[in-house]
Amino acid sequence: MSTATGSAMGSATGSAMGSAAATFAPRLLAWWDVHGRKNLPWQSARTPYRVWLSEVMLQQTQVATATPYFLRFTQQYPDVAALAAAPLGDVLHLWAGLGYYARARNLHAAAKAVVADHAGKVPEDLEALQTLPGIGRSTAAAILSLAHNTRHTILDGNVKRVLTRWAGVEGFPGLPAVERRLWALAESCTPAARNADYTQAIMDLGATLCSRSRPACAICPLQQDCVAHSTQRQAELPVRKPAATKARRVRRVVALVAVGPAGVWLEQRPAKGIWGGLWSLPEFADEAAALRVHGFDKAAQLRQARLWGTVFHSFTHYDLELVPWVLPVTGQPQRTPAGLWYNGAPEMRLGLPAPVEKLVAALLEAGHESTEGEAE
Repeated sequence: MSTATGSAMGSATGSAMGSAAATFAPRLLAWWDVHGRKNLPWQSARTPYRVWLSEVMLQQTQVATATPYFLRFTQQYPDVAALAAAPLGDVLHLWAGLGYYARARNLHAAAKAVVADHAGKVPEDLEALQTLPGIGRSTAAAILSLAHNTRHTILDGNVKRVLTRWAGVEGFPGLPAVERRLWALAESCTPAARNADYTQAIMDLGATLCSRSRPACAICPLQQDCVAHSTQRQAELPVRKPAATKARRVRRVVALVAVGPAGVWLEQRPAKGIWGGLWSLPEFADEAAALRVHGFDKAAQLRQARLWGTVFHSFTHYDLELVPWVLPVTGQPQRTPAGLWYNGAPEMRLGLPAPVEKLVAALLEAGHESTEGEAE
């Protein structure tokens, strides 16, 4: 193919895509007017705070999962001032089970910053919003678009999938060059009017019709000029992240489950890292360290230690094997960071990682005397 011919074809393709982009928003809005989701809990009383909270909760989380958390959260903390005034432990307690706990820590820190630096009002400026912890370019644009109906362009995971398939964008979307092209596409398709409806519509399309697997192309408003549909490449686009050369890492830790008359001994994890700020079981590299470090080292007690079933939990980058050693005790730990005895009472508003919470609940229900039957 000659350079002139190639340039002509590229120009024609660009022209066709530009023409399609001009009708992209009208078609999408016409579909959303009939089929879009309009009764989600954060769509009523659409304040910047409620939109912000929903956007954070919906990061890597399905609507059905996030909805009950949103309802409980807004009942407990109806506005940004209430959230900023809450202890972090209470916030993490409400978040427990939703995962990706850095979102909750950032949300709490950002609420404090809004109160301290913005007189309690969520900023209406895109750049100012992005200075808050946990708020990136797309999240900031979604907050302003949905809360104020102002023209801002978003590019979350659902939007990336829609645009990648529609325009036939090659390459992994996480690569800077590919992401820049997607931002340009998103900008060209975003309309000047009805921006809040459009923002919700394109997110809805990605979440419902243009799903990762088995997209419903037959009823999609964009299928007539969708490259992935016309070339039958829905399963190939977006291009998946290149496979890592290393095997998936497995991290094995031993947890000391000291069970006394007042409950199970827990310690608060560091603010940063996995399960940051949550209350969990003390972790050690091996069984000997677990039984020695905390001062529960009397021979009579050590003979009572029993191995409970291993707990398996997957994170984004590795798998965790949590090996609990249950030790009935009568006294306080002698050499330990600050901690407390947890008995599962509702008034003990602690944030516990979901797998640890299940383990502790099972132990409390069984009673530590029954742990002798769990020996392996």
